[in-house]
Order: sequence, then C-alpha cells, then structure tokens
Amino acid sequence: MAIQICGAPCCWGVDDPKNPYLPPWKRVLEEAHLAGYSAIELGPYGYLPLDVEEVSAELRKNDLGIVVGTIFHDLLDDDNQESVLKAVDDICRLITDPALPKLKRHDGQKFPTPYLTVMDWGHDARNYNAGNSEKAPRLSPDDWKRFMDHVRAVCERSNQWGVRPVIHPHAGGYIEFEDEIEAMLEAIPYEVAGLCLDTGHLYYDGMDPVTWLKKHADRLDYVHFKDVNDEVYKKVVNDDTIGFFEGCGMGAMCPIGTGSLDYPAIRQALKDINYSGYITIEQERDPRNSDTSLRDVKASVDYLKSVGYEI
Repeated sequence: MAIQICGAPCCWGVDDPKNPYLPPWKRVLEEAHLAGYSAIELGPYGYLPLDVEEVSAELRKNDLGIVVGTIFHDLLDDDNQESVLKAVDDICRLITDPALPKLKRHDGQKFPTPYLTVMDWGHDARNYNAGNSEKAPRLSPDDWKRFMDHVRAVCERSNQWGVRPVIHPHAGGYIEFEDEIEAMLEAIPYEVAGLCLDTGHLYYDGMDPVTWLKKHADRLDYVHFKDVNDEVYKKVVNDDTIGFFEGCGMGAMCPIGTGSLDYPAIRQALKDINYSGYITIEQERDPRNSDTSLRDVKASVDYLKSVGYEI
C-alpha cells in the first residue's frame, strides 16, 4: 500500500468560484505547501486561472503538482451540457499540459494522475435535503437515464484527453445515496469511469466508509478523506432550511481526528484492499473562516500520521 496525501482548495472554503469571500488562489497554493503537501486539487472551474505559464510557475514555486481537476456542475439540465463539456476541455487542456509538474505513479496505482472528479451539483431540492435519504426527491426513470447519458458524456470527453474520470457521489447531488451510487455503477462501466469515494460524504449519507471502501474496491481509483462533527451534522441534516454548504459553514466538517469517523479502521480497510495512489484531505467551510485553514489542515495531517498513515 503506497499512499500519498494531498490537499484541496475546499479546505480554504473554495467551492463556488463566484463567492466574493474566496482567498486568493496563490495564498492557497502557498499554504498547501506550508502544510507539507506535494499535490493539490485544481478546485472548482474558474478558481485557478487557465493560463498554463502562470499556474505552472506558482505550482513549481510551491513544489506542488495537480492531482485532479474538478467538474462540480449541474449534470441534469440539458441546457447546461454544452458549457459543462467546455469546462471539461478547458480543465483537461490545463492539467495535461507538459509545462505543469508531474506527479509520481505509485506501485499498484491503477491509473496515472491527473484525474477528473465528476460531481453533480446545483439542485435546491437535493441541497436542502442532503444526507436525508427519506426526504430527498429521486429522479424518474426517464430523467435518470438522461442524467446518466450526461454523466457518461462528461467522462468520455475526459477520456479523450487521456484524463481518467472518477465519479464522486456528493451530498446534495443526484448521485448521493446507496441506491443512486449502485444505479450509477450499473449505468457507467469501469472502462468509462472509476469511482472516487469520500469518507465524509459516505458517513453524511448514512453509509459506513469501511464497508463501502471494501465493497467497491474494484472500482475505486481515488479517495477523499473528511471528518464529521456529529452534533452539527445531526442538526443540519434534520433541518430542511439549511443547505449542505451552509451546514459546512456551521462546522459540520471538522479536522480529521476530531469527529466521528474511525481513521485507524479506514486505514486497515485500505490496507485490506491494497489501495495505492492518492488520497485528498477535505474540510468544507465558509471561506470567511479561511484564516484557520492552515491550522486545521496541519491538524488533520498530524492526526493521520499519529495513527499510522505515511504522508
């Protein structure tokens, strides 16, 4: 098992590139370096510039590579599909440019980086029922088929660039709960896309991360680590006036080791399935609290080291 721990801009509150309170992207890269990372996610489309020379210079200055690009869009709306595919092209063009630093392919790693995480987002009916399987509305069979056609088209476009797409079930999207993940895996074969499982989202949506890492080891190409503050989580998930990221702003996600997830057991599960490759720490938050991001990221890294992870 060869694992490399990475960072993500969402730890600095970067989820919506239009949020006026986002920290400067150069500061995020600098603090990712200070946290000890050698790789980071690109973040949402539109946050980092698409200028290869500018991005490459900052990455090299901070000894960082890009582990994944991110699609975090409404993948249901037909009218949105053209702009989503353009985003895929722009992201893949940037992250595959030979000017960018390259990351190591670890022994046993199924596909080389960079990857493209594919996440559905942008539906109020699901956002305000994130984590609540009984209340969250489901798509009709026809809408689900259309949705899967869109997801598959995004993945196929990524594959055309030689970038491995990994589908990320996300709280508040239409690929969230157990039945939806299983239906997605049936609709999208492994040769088209792999799977990115997020320990925090699994827990948030009523699934045991250890069970699911083992259950879908054959589809697993990439992993996200989070921790969940149960007190805040239970308040948020039972209040349909609070959206997912509002709950994160209230502290639903916390530094790893301070919440409810069992990371020694998760480490054992990864060892049992012989997972090798990259794992990214995330802690969604309000960007107005990004002054504590570096402290929290370091706390997560230090905790993982203390329970046997080699960073």
